[in-house]
Amino acid sequence: MLEQTKTPDRGAGLGIFERWLTLWVAAAILLGTVLGRLLPDLFAVISRLEYASVNIVVGVLIWAMVFPMMVGVDFSSFGRIGRQPRGLVITLAVNWLIKPFSMAALGLLFFRWLYVGLFTTSEADSYIAGLILLGAAPCTAMVFVWSHLTRGDPTYTLVQVTLNDTVLIFAYAPIVAFLLGLTDITVPWTTLVLSVVLYVAIPLAAGVYTRHRLLGQGGLEKVEAFRDSIKPWSAAGLVAMVALLFGFQGDVIVNRPIVIALVAIPLLIQSYGIFFLSWGWARYWKLPHDIAAPCALIGTSNFFELAVAVAISLFGIDSGAALATVVGVLVEVPVMLSLVAFANRRRHTFPNS
Repeated sequence: MLEQTKTPDRGAGLGIFERWLTLWVAAAILLGTVLGRLLPDLFAVISRLEYASVNIVVGVLIWAMVFPMMVGVDFSSFGRIGRQPRGLVITLAVNWLIKPFSMAALGLLFFRWLYVGLFTTSEADSYIAGLILLGAAPCTAMVFVWSHLTRGDPTYTLVQVTLNDTVLIFAYAPIVAFLLGLTDITVPWTTLVLSVVLYVAIPLAAGVYTRHRLLGQGGLEKVEAFRDSIKPWSAAGLVAMVALLFGFQGDVIVNRPIVIALVAIPLLIQSYGIFFLSWGWARYWKLPHDIAAPCALIGTSNFFELAVAVAISLFGIDSGAALATVVGVLVEVPVMLSLVAFANRRRHTFPNS
């Protein structure tokens, strides 16, 4: 979920970084784990670089990741909301009324019941929290790539993403706090709200302002050129973030590698379950394929950059919650590519497709 295509209507599909995202993440995991074992004092110093419960190094890396996608948000697209409103209903209902709660339910099922005895209570709660943070953060960027690969309607996808970003600012913190409360995890409200402001509201405002200035200077071509110029920083930010997280998780990875697989199982069930729920709903309402496919893919993908940042702010950089959000990065691209292939194979079953 790292980058948008150049513009929603002219995306070129997966670039080399997005195409091999899982490979880069795996390499970052290996590098971080090794460095964490070899240079523990360095990571200890980094963990202490905090202000108001926000790690400064993490904050810089998150901004590097999310700012390019925020430049692509176009609030003028709200004028097109009246077109095929049913697709927007599905997107909003699945992302905000179903997905966060199904992820919380799966987290509780696996870590409180099926995995009982494998983790301490505090460990289980931490992993559940990470899953909740992921489930409540719908994709806001890579969905343009998935939409393009399924020949989705780019303008409609932009409307969906812009609407999601707007809801995210106001709904993410309350939903996360509510769900964490249901799992008996104490939530510092101040830190949660501060995280949303720092990692969503401020970057979004900065991105919209930057886009406005660039459009005035040279139109969409200027916006594209600017985003292309900062794209490497976004990729570097993701890789560095993953390496940093696994540097703090080195002991867990070396001593308990099965944890990664155990965390991935409920994530996989959630991803495929949410996709087929959205897909079936879109089929039932007889939406055209170029709206149904992106509609189903938006809910399936996650805004893992935000989830990682909030997990670190709330629970610490070496927490199980932070590790769980990073596992989400590992499963993201393989899962999404498999669903893109499914959606394309089923195109002929839609009328006028």
